[in-house]
Amino acid sequence: MQTSDPGSSPRSSAAQGGFTLLELLIVVAVIALASGLSILALRDPASQRLEQEAARLAALLDAARLESRTSGQAVSWQPIATPQADFRFEPPLAVMGGNTAARSVDAWPTQWLHPGVQAEVIGAPRLVLGPEPLLPPQRVRLRLAGQEVVLASDGLGGFRVENRL
Repeated sequence: MQTSDPGSSPRSSAAQGGFTLLELLIVVAVIALASGLSILALRDPASQRLEQEAARLAALLDAARLESRTSGQAVSWQPIATPQADFRFEPPLAVMGGNTAARSVDAWPTQWLHPGVQAEVIGAPRLVLGPEPLLPPQRVRLRLAGQEVVLASDGLGGFRVENRL
């Protein structure tokens, strides 16, 4: 004699199949976390190269500005497109050698670390880096493989990455 409705009797745990909702949610969360971490680890190499070039150029421009202020000589930076150089400082910056006085040699970098980088001074043909302590605001746009970055100075402080486009 049957005492309950069909299908309402408890099954044994050995006969029960499938996964619980909690188990499925945990698996989905682990997969989402792993895929999110892998996306972060696989950054665009062009973006990394452009960030490296922007940091290097900002350091070079700040160093050239400091050199101009200490020497009292006007220094400018200009992007060019020749087989020998990608950009140049005018006049060539001085190099300090031990206890000797500064001598004018073109020892500063004139090429990008990564081929394909293009630079453009926004609103002027070149950057003027001194010797005055207060300069007009200046901006440089760097491009590489569809990526863009803008370096800017407000005229008082150093060059910094203004925005990523």
